[in-house]
Amino acid sequence: MKKHTVLFASTALFIAACGVASSEEVGSVDTVFKFIGPDHKIVVDAYDDPKVGGVTCYVSRAKTGGIKGALGLAEDTSDASIACRQTGVISFAKPLEKQEEMYSERTSILFKKLRVVRMVDAKRNTLVYLTYSDKLIEGSPKNSVTAVNVPVGTPIPVEK
Repeated sequence: MKKHTVLFASTALFIAACGVASSEEVGSVDTVFKFIGPDHKIVVDAYDDPKVGGVTCYVSRAKTGGIKGALGLAEDTSDASIACRQTGVISFAKPLEKQEEMYSERTSILFKKLRVVRMVDAKRNTLVYLTYSDKLIEGSPKNSVTAVNVPVGTPIPVEK
């Protein structure tokens, strides 16, 4: 029993240390009624940047319903939009990479992912966030970008 507890605690600490963003659903709207299974919808999720305190990104995306959607077999479309905002005092626990994937989530059973990437525009003291969808074989050029200007008195620390 103790081995399982230690393993669980170690795994939880490892995941927390990785700084992976987790999402929280803000809301959704139905777009197509389905007789069987959930409706097709647009979902809005909030992602707090795990390495930048005081920044939250809101991503809207299509979510396929019906039987395939209910079973997790549907492939969601590549349509997504992002808006990131300062939601508190901006702070940095450690230097950021110039470009880093902040979040990714599967949008099909095998090969498709929705990704959010953070980029640092050090010259303008701005954080740029990009969302896009990719596949193992062929990705989509559909994307959305947003930026958060960091106050002048708070320079963005960048890894060298």
